[in-house]
Amino acid sequence: MTETTFFVLLAVYKPNHGYGIMQFIKKETNGRVVLGAGTLYGAINTLVKKKWIAPFDDESNSKKKEYLITHIGKQKAEEELQRIEEVLQLASTIIKGDRNR
Repeated sequence: MTETTFFVLLAVYKPNHGYGIMQFIKKETNGRVVLGAGTLYGAINTLVKKKWIAPFDDESNSKKKEYLITHIGKQKAEEELQRIEEVLQLASTIIKGDRNR
């Protein structure tokens, strides 16, 4: 999973629209990751097709299209978190020179 995909999934644990997703990612990465509209909407379209996120309709007549993570998307995010934790553990062990396996 790409970093962009993972951040988009995190951004839609609560209903969020495109600009809100971009702002969430920029804020939570302290500006390290800034997505352009094309990248973001390409990722959103891909995630909708995979059924990892879905359009969210809150019936508020808002013109902004919001998205929400699905059950499948949550499973994928949890799998990615596990993978990242494993990589972090291995890298920490190697870099700190404490590898006694």
